[in-house]
Amino acid sequence: MAEKRIRKMTKLTSLGDAPAKQQDQPLSGAGESFIGKISGPIEKPVRRQKTRRTENAQVKEEAAQQTVSETKETKPKRARTAQNTDAHKKTTKTVKSAPNGEKAPAKTTKSTQTKNNKGRGRRTKQKPSVRAYFLGGLNEIGKNFTLFECENDMVIVDCGLAFPDEEMPGIDAVIPDFTFVEKNKDRIRGIVITHGHEDHIGALPYVLKEINIPIYTTKLTMGIIENKLKEHNLLRGTKRKVVRHGQSINLGKFRIEFIKTNHSIQDASALAIYSPAGTVVHTGDFKVDYTPVFGDAIDLQRFAEIGKKGVLALMSDSTNAERKGFTQSERTVGITFDHIFAEHQNTRLIIATFASNVDRVQQIINSAYKYGRKVVVEGRSMVNIISTASELGYLNVPDNTLIEIDQMKNYPPEKMVLITTGSQGESMAALSRMAADVHRKVTIQPNDTIIFSSNPIPGNEKSVSRVINELSAKGAEVIFQDAHVSGHACQEELKLIYSLVKPKYAIPVHGEYRHLKANAGVAKSLGIPKENVFIMQSGEVLELCDDYAKVVDKVHTGAILVDGLGVGDVGNIVLRDRQHLAEDGIIIVVLTLERRTNRLLAGPDIVSRGFVYVRESEELMDDARKAVSEALEKCLKGRHTDWNKIKLVIRDAMNDYIWKKTKRRPMVIPIIMDVDV
Repeated sequence: MAEKRIRKMTKLTSLGDAPAKQQDQPLSGAGESFIGKISGPIEKPVRRQKTRRTENAQVKEEAAQQTVSETKETKPKRARTAQNTDAHKKTTKTVKSAPNGEKAPAKTTKSTQTKNNKGRGRRTKQKPSVRAYFLGGLNEIGKNFTLFECENDMVIVDCGLAFPDEEMPGIDAVIPDFTFVEKNKDRIRGIVITHGHEDHIGALPYVLKEINIPIYTTKLTMGIIENKLKEHNLLRGTKRKVVRHGQSINLGKFRIEFIKTNHSIQDASALAIYSPAGTVVHTGDFKVDYTPVFGDAIDLQRFAEIGKKGVLALMSDSTNAERKGFTQSERTVGITFDHIFAEHQNTRLIIATFASNVDRVQQIINSAYKYGRKVVVEGRSMVNIISTASELGYLNVPDNTLIEIDQMKNYPPEKMVLITTGSQGESMAALSRMAADVHRKVTIQPNDTIIFSSNPIPGNEKSVSRVINELSAKGAEVIFQDAHVSGHACQEELKLIYSLVKPKYAIPVHGEYRHLKANAGVAKSLGIPKENVFIMQSGEVLELCDDYAKVVDKVHTGAILVDGLGVGDVGNIVLRDRQHLAEDGIIIVVLTLERRTNRLLAGPDIVSRGFVYVRESEELMDDARKAVSEALEKCLKGRHTDWNKIKLVIRDAMNDYIWKKTKRRPMVIPIIMDVDV
């Protein structure tokens, strides 16, 4: 009887005359387990009815699996017996031929249908999206700050500051507005830093004072960050993790890989940001340098490998996107330095460059050692970074080459090289103080040679020009051409990265609008559809997935001004007042009234600052005092007791008179004192 039942079940699973190749193959693992399961209960006829139900369920499952595979082949003819017809109807799918010869959708039993629906739901489930919040760094130079979100996890990429422009008198730095970050602090898994320039790390102390977030970056970048955290007493309480190129870190739903790139500072990285939504590649600031001064060239092979696997979006540096061709290698500057040192062997050399450009400093030291000169480093930020780079092994200084600034007097000028800050014309930098004759230890001499080893950052051109003029007026020779190469990629390098990564969406970052537009043009020229290229604005939120990319929201963003120890206490109103004072000066009108009767007891007296030189404008001041006295007398005769009204009358009278006589509008501040008589 057992043999008969086995034959019956085998016949059910075969579902008719299958192709000969299929019948000759042994049963799959699932079929073997099916035979094993039915062989036991057959030996127990007492539980025959329950066994038959179990058999039917198992046959039903096995038949469904067999039918799914069968639908991929030609439909076999079915040979059924009267004994198995009922069982067959209950346990198998009935496949009907469609009119055009194709197979129609299969009908299933309720339990099988539910199971198959669940399977299809898992297969067709849409991937989650990833959102990019651009909180800084777009349509401006500096203040780079981007936040990525996938499901319930967020990661910050870079946290930089911007330098103040001429319309921000007294301001030390400009940092992003962290309001959105503070609202979502429980979801932020970490801050990932691409490299150690101030426009990418400068705002870290200010955000870490509000939110304690771990930092992930490369070795030299972490050393520079740690110096900054020490100044703000944040080093002990901040979690830090050094990552090598090629390594990945897991932050919630994100896995972030560090990729070797080249820039004007060592240890720069691009980021491959993996998430369930896809891969986003963020280049950071980069250029393609095949012959770097220190370390390896950019890892183009890794970019290509990631591109082959499929990249959802590429966010690429736009700073030099308007320039055609390639950016020159950093080593070309070393050749220029050798020529300058050879041509100026009888003069003192003063070289101004970015404090963070360790490769540039290394080449200056190499040339100085070659020509037998001693090197002095001046400028606090320059000293700090060179010390850090030397300790970490990123800077090689020959013995007896570096000396302290106080030892300069022990060597003749033609045997000295000064490496200093101030290449951007900063008023408080060392070179600017030398040019203004306010540096305590260095005085510019007529036979000095000053080299500007940098290009002015957009907005700093006037400041740099002012310093050059001051140095030239003192008789020094100023060299500001051919002593610098950029650290940012030009158009051909951008094309190379686009071609290797092959992104679906292109998102230019890091630059003013004209730079972003030029980068977008490069992407379109390589065949990326116009609708897949996004020029974003700070505050916009871009949602990305395989099916679409679109701007879905706009969050609060802006600039926080740092003035001394004050962060955010200087706003637009204060800036406007400072600009007003700087442009037109101030006039203060002081008078004294009797408390009860508002009778004028003294004044009005006029004090001026930044408006005119009083001793040479006594007539103007006397006439202004008369105009204010007449207006005040009319007001007091009208028995006005509201001091705000009296101040308004004084201010209007003074403004009208000064404008009539000088066409200027200084700030006018009335001060009223009251006394008891």
